[in-house]
Amino acid sequence: HVQLVESGGGSVQAGGSLRLSCAASGYTYSSYCMGWFRQAPGKEREGVAALDSDGSTAYADSMKGRFTISWDSAKTTMYLQMNSLSSEDTGMYYCAAVYGNRCGSRSTALGQSDYYYWGQGTQVTVS
Repeated sequence: HVQLVESGGGSVQAGGSLRLSCAASGYTYSSYCMGWFRQAPGKEREGVAALDSDGSTAYADSMKGRFTISWDSAKTTMYLQMNSLSSEDTGMYYCAAVYGNRCGSRSTALGQSDYYYWGQGTQVTVS
């Protein structure tokens, strides 16, 4: 039974930083694709960043240079370090995963259709 549990959201001033965590459990595959998505009020959910089991990463254009996705295998936890936050980064952030598959192309990695498991989300508010 795969579970993804996000944490680390909160309120921060513009220009500040936050680090989100996604604790993963219950999976058995060595190959996977994991990602972060966000949904701003009144907008569709969008891809933020993705991480392949081979260590490769993908980012949405607006996050490049500000956000960093990473994986701690000892803690089986994925992180999203977010710097230089602005009000446009406000939203609910979700982690997602698919096991037994790789991320594929950048567009696939940042799309939502191939992800099977989702966390409950963590709120980020930038003012």
